[in-house]
Amino acid sequence: MTNPGSFRHPRWRWSVAAATVATVLALAPGVAAAGPVTGPAPPAGRPVCDIRDDRLTELSGLVATDDGFVVVNDGADEESHRRIFFLDDRCRVVRTVRYPSRPRDTEDLAVGADGTIWVADTGDNDRARRTVALWRLPPGAARPVLHRLTYPDGAHDAEALLVDAAGRPVIVTKQGGSAGLYRPAAPLRAGGTVPLARVGQVRLPSTTTRNPYSFLGRRVVTGGASAPDGRRVVLRTYADAFEFDVADGDLVGALTTGRPRSIALPDEPQGESVSYSPDGRSLLTVSETANQPPGTWPRILRYALPPGPTPPARRTEPVPTGRSADRGAAGRAGDRAAAGPGSGDRAGHGGTASLVVGGVAVALALVALAMVGARGVRRRGGR
Repeated sequence: MTNPGSFRHPRWRWSVAAATVATVLALAPGVAAAGPVTGPAPPAGRPVCDIRDDRLTELSGLVATDDGFVVVNDGADEESHRRIFFLDDRCRVVRTVRYPSRPRDTEDLAVGADGTIWVADTGDNDRARRTVALWRLPPGAARPVLHRLTYPDGAHDAEALLVDAAGRPVIVTKQGGSAGLYRPAAPLRAGGTVPLARVGQVRLPSTTTRNPYSFLGRRVVTGGASAPDGRRVVLRTYADAFEFDVADGDLVGALTTGRPRSIALPDEPQGESVSYSPDGRSLLTVSETANQPPGTWPRILRYALPPGPTPPARRTEPVPTGRSADRGAAGRAGDRAAAGPGSGDRAGHGGTASLVVGGVAVALALVALAMVGARGVRRRGGR
């Protein structure tokens, strides 16, 4: 759990901050704000099963298997929650795997083509971690192996993990607007630390899907998954999922240049997990329920995938590998198109005053984002 995201805070605190920023954006000239949803509401997910286990109320990672599911909690302040949990197809816990040392903030799960389970210990609400970690659990192993990693450009909060066709993990940061993509720059070493390289960024389209956290809930990446055949990949927010086509195993290229299909995930209490079904024909999600009324159990939901596929946009440049990737003219133009009217060239449509007021509004939004995520260091002694 992290900013708009780290909702260990009382829910009202987030609601007030989001409502304040939404009001400022609505009143500011030249700033586009999402209006009320019009037309028919998107369909809700179809229930699969409820997870009736008191240890599993802060679920942040989900993987579907041939005979059930694998899940992890985020944060896991309580010792009994610090496990990799294996469930059967009726959501009953059938096995747990302990970590050999204490994880700090486990936020997502991914599965490789060989069946290896990867756990992303990458949450960092306060942007204070010197290293983040991945736990790797090969099929049949009794304990996961720890791999530490360092970012090349300072600390990041991240809640999504993907594994590409070559078995390399890709971390997707949790940032409003555009998310950074990071991949190990050297082979992972058990118990050792290797650097990450920034390999690009992904910007998700704007939507109006209902969710508890308003417009910011539609802008931050909270989970990811790769299809069993490796030809598609999905990222999710608190409101929607976005599916990209992957050509020739180029996962990073798909995310940085592809045109995603959107799947609304409406009104999930705090959706941070997503997985493809084993046959790749649908998406599965599960939400945290820690802040819900007593007796509310996490429920795995199934969402139909939209018809497709849409061919990915043809790449004309190499995959970005550094900060310069954020500054290209093509990237800026793509960002403006994805963000919709009012997100760019405001001076041409409202003059200098609109540009200034719009900048103030965006700054206030970022301040509110930081306020919501700010809290003391919850866990000491972690990586």
